[in-house]
Amino acid sequence: MIDSHCHLDHEPLAQNIHDVLLRCKKEGVNKVLTISTTLSGFTKILEIVKKDEMIYGTFGIHPHETNTDQISKDEIISKIKSNNKIIGVGETGLDFYYNNSDKDKQITSFKNHINAALELDFPLIVHSRNAEDETYEILKNSDKNLKILMHCFTGSLPFALKLMELNSYFSASGIITFKNSIDLQNTFKQLPVERLLIETDSPFLAPEPMRGKKNEPSFVHYTLRKLSDLKNINFKELDKITTDNFNRLFFNA
Repeated sequence: MIDSHCHLDHEPLAQNIHDVLLRCKKEGVNKVLTISTTLSGFTKILEIVKKDEMIYGTFGIHPHETNTDQISKDEIISKIKSNNKIIGVGETGLDFYYNNSDKDKQITSFKNHINAALELDFPLIVHSRNAEDETYEILKNSDKNLKILMHCFTGSLPFALKLMELNSYFSASGIITFKNSIDLQNTFKQLPVERLLIETDSPFLAPEPMRGKKNEPSFVHYTLRKLSDLKNINFKELDKITTDNFNRLFFNA
């Protein structure tokens, strides 16, 4: 298994990384991707990826942070080239639910990340909330070679089908295990397995039956189990498929 999206720089994970990784290995998780969300936080990411060969990282500015962290395409590229274990661009995108940052600044930042991802030929990790039309239009009007990963996908089925035309990948989080996520479960039933990844988004969004606890990468097996039920595919088979999808997307393997 691979946790394609977690935040090891957040507590309580950051101060317990050794134990967190031991529990990962016990559950059969052999890679974790820890995600950058702020300019200052990237320093932590660079330290964390040194701690174990199974940890990889990304560089990006979360849409919530774009009022304060504005960064150019060239700066993004420079940060990513600083370490060969930084393998993705993001988390970036649009969030018009909370509106923690100015809409135009979010859009500018998103486009800068897209252009960096294209130049590097790296996957773009996309956050989208209450911004389906705007997210799709920006992605649609980008170069067709853009590698898109919709992180913690909770969008509508029509949005997912349009993104499929852009060859997007979709990452399932613990949200698919929630009892009130019937629409999302039905969407994942209709997405092709060759485009699916799994994630925790830990320490947030702990899956059933761990809700109420701080999430961690070892919990990704609960999401995989639910996804295997939804897709009516054997757990081990889907484990191999989602692992292969991650390696193909991030390592061209």
